[in-house]
Amino acid sequence: MAQNNTITFYDLAISTGATISPFVWATKYALKHKGFDLDVVPGGFTKIPERTGGVTERLPAIVDDGKWVLDSWGIVEYLDATYPDRPLLIPHPSVAIVTRALDAWFWQVATGPWMRCNCVSYRDLSNPEDHEYITHSREKMLGKTLEAMQEGYEDRLPAISAALEPLRIALREGDWLGGDSPNYADYRILGSILFTASVCQNSPVLAEDDPLRPWIERCLDLYDGLGRHPGLFPLFGLEQRPQDPPLFMPQGQGGIHKRNTGPASTSAETQRITEGMAKA
Repeated sequence: MAQNNTITFYDLAISTGATISPFVWATKYALKHKGFDLDVVPGGFTKIPERTGGVTERLPAIVDDGKWVLDSWGIVEYLDATYPDRPLLIPHPSVAIVTRALDAWFWQVATGPWMRCNCVSYRDLSNPEDHEYITHSREKMLGKTLEAMQEGYEDRLPAISAALEPLRIALREGDWLGGDSPNYADYRILGSILFTASVCQNSPVLAEDDPLRPWIERCLDLYDGLGRHPGLFPLFGLEQRPQDPPLFMPQGQGGIHKRNTGPASTSAETQRITEGMAKA
């Protein structure tokens, strides 16, 4: 069990000191959710095996009273199993299943696309000794140079923002993805957003008045402002150009946006979609 309420946490950071990995960010929040203090072991991409004594070459990783635990999901499962008397990260098996689906969707529509819009900054902001590794490994992953991949990012950012509408709809009727309070679903998506904030020096990625902003601000304020690291770049301030799709949609008239409380709640939509229809 954690001595002095402290768990050793292996960070993955860039030259600004900001955490770079979505998975490491989510793990940092998970540990604070459980009420632990962190003994942070700093470092970047290179020499992870040396830092961890050969235990792993990937992060996140924690050490709890001498016990190593690896992988972001593995850490969450360990924390809930070992400390069930503390606030649960996954309060029901369904939360794990839905969170995995949500995370897979968000990675496809936002995390990956945002990374490709900022991949040169991702390399340039990293520690100097990490530049070669990031350039070589990420160009192999992406199939082209970082410069070629990042080119034209200004034209891609609006569509990424527009694709987040399902998340906006979900958060219109609740403060947290976890319901009354945050759980690992919130931290998993927030991890990708904070990863983006660590590298988006060329442009914000969301509009100033994006409906996601209140939820993001609440997340940033958690645990004494854990997400308000001075090395992060502004997320909000993306401006819509004439040729861009809407960065987000206003609350709509469809059933997914509101509840049916009788004819008064649906008459405007009915009139709109039946206008010009022959009367029976």
